Amino acid sequence: MMPASDTLRLRPFQAAIFDMDGTLLDTEAVFREIVYDVCTELGFEMTHDVHQSMVGSSHERTNQLLIEAYGVAFPYALFDERCRVTMRERSHAGVPVKPGAVEFITELRDRGIPTAVATSSRNPHAAHHLGAAGLLDLFETVVTRDDVVHPKPHPEPYLTAARRLGVEPVHCLALEDSHAGVRAAHAAGMQTIMVPDLVGPNAEIEALGVSVVPSLMLVHLAAFARD
Repeated sequence: MMPASDTLRLRPFQAAIFDMDGTLLDTEAVFREIVYDVCTELGFEMTHDVHQSMVGSSHERTNQLLIEAYGVAFPYALFDERCRVTMRERSHAGVPVKPGAVEFITELRDRGIPTAVATSSRNPHAAHHLGAAGLLDLFETVVTRDDVVHPKPHPEPYLTAARRLGVEPVHCLALEDSHAGVRAAHAAGMQTIMVPDLVGPNAEIEALGVSVVPSLMLVHLAAFARD
């Protein structure tokens, strides 16, 4: 169940850390189309279940999932390259931002609350997309796959972001759309909010006790409701 804005209660927090694709950027639906198209070009049939398992996964985990689904003959390096090239081409006109993201981040900054991004994407992709969306300069730091040994669902990306911001994880608010990301932020000890995009919560995510909210706009309202 997704709580109404008047039922979401957030503990006070000293920093906010956002996932990128699907949370800040409205890119997951575009990437889904690309994944299906590239798989077809390579002679494989992408399925709903395989795609859903890929959402929020790191480069390594996606490789593993596709090999498990299609066998060792799956040309992952070629698949990855074609997806990245196509995504970059489609982003030339700009990258869509999730409703409420800019307003929320802007108010956080105005209140002196530091913000960061923790993403499973590699640095070139993250820098390009955040820049194209006009968001890159709004964050104190961006933690990418290139900055950590262990990607999500390991907590290292979120712990690294908190360390760079100089805030203890327990005092951080984490915003995520994927299962892997929710598990990572929760394991880091952060106050975790799931804002679903293409994938909703399952029993495992619900068992973690994290709040599930339909939009960043509602999180924004709840964050400063006591003022």
